Amino acid sequence: MKTRWAEESPTFGEAVPDGPGLLARALAAFVAVSRRISPPPIDLDVAWERSDVESMAGMFKPVAAIRSEPVEAAGVPAEWIVPRQVPTKGVVLYLHGGSFISGSIASHRTLAGNVAIASRTRVLLIDYRLAPEHPFPEGLEDAAAAYEWILSQGIDPASVVVAGDSAGGNLALSLLLLLRDKGRPLPAAAVCLSPNPDLTYSSESWVANARRDVMISEHKERQAVEAYLRGNDPRTPLASPFFADLRGLPPMLLQVGSFEVLRSDVEGFAEKAQQAGVKAILEVWPGMQHEWQFAAKILPEGRKAIAHIGAFVQAALR
Repeated sequence: MKTRWAEESPTFGEAVPDGPGLLARALAAFVAVSRRISPPPIDLDVAWERSDVESMAGMFKPVAAIRSEPVEAAGVPAEWIVPRQVPTKGVVLYLHGGSFISGSIASHRTLAGNVAIASRTRVLLIDYRLAPEHPFPEGLEDAAAAYEWILSQGIDPASVVVAGDSAGGNLALSLLLLLRDKGRPLPAAAVCLSPNPDLTYSSESWVANARRDVMISEHKERQAVEAYLRGNDPRTPLASPFFADLRGLPPMLLQVGSFEVLRSDVEGFAEKAQQAGVKAILEVWPGMQHEWQFAAKILPEGRKAIAHIGAFVQAALR
């Protein structure tokens, strides 16, 4: 069984900063300039997007040592991401982002690994099926199958946290709804990093942050959602959790950057969840771009955000 290690001692902070630091501003500028020098396709090109996600993710490394162990979870390709020391028996089921059309175990091993390190838990990172080859709800079905596989290993649902970034955050929330509606045991909590809970993309930050967000193109996001939904109404609750009845869901941590076009989508979802009696903790990080947590090794704000996730997961599993 292959073992991969990345060496570095983590240094996690605590407080949410008042604004972006020099490194965060420099990284955003670097991405913006890179895309001017080598512009991406105007329209959605699935092959290009998949390659771009893999190459961009390859820029970042875990903040500490992790071990990866390939496994098959009820037919779904997966990988256990294990920090060097695992004092708890908890498990995080991690669903990667990528606009439902891209992303993989390879692209998100670093981000999942950072969550594992901070949470001091094993993380099961899965390769769910992607659109357009496998539209809604096939990716969600894979997430549910992986969750049930975890339970079949004798792991208590109260020892499981579901997490995801961007489209994976959408799937994490949708998985909670699916499990609840089927009467299945719910996990202890959920963590969503820059999720997209509303696939109508109609909230105010899609206009207000259009020039601030250097990561997301609304035009291509809408094309990706069309490929994912393949004719289904974007207000379908299992596609857009914002439109669901949220009562009875477990506690959740939601992180989003103030410069993201998704900001008001996440804020609106958090407010609706709180009104439904869900313990929803919302963190809006000033000046942060989409999925800044990826850059935890080089960004202080990334390390602090990951530290908050770790503290939340540990509290939920206790």
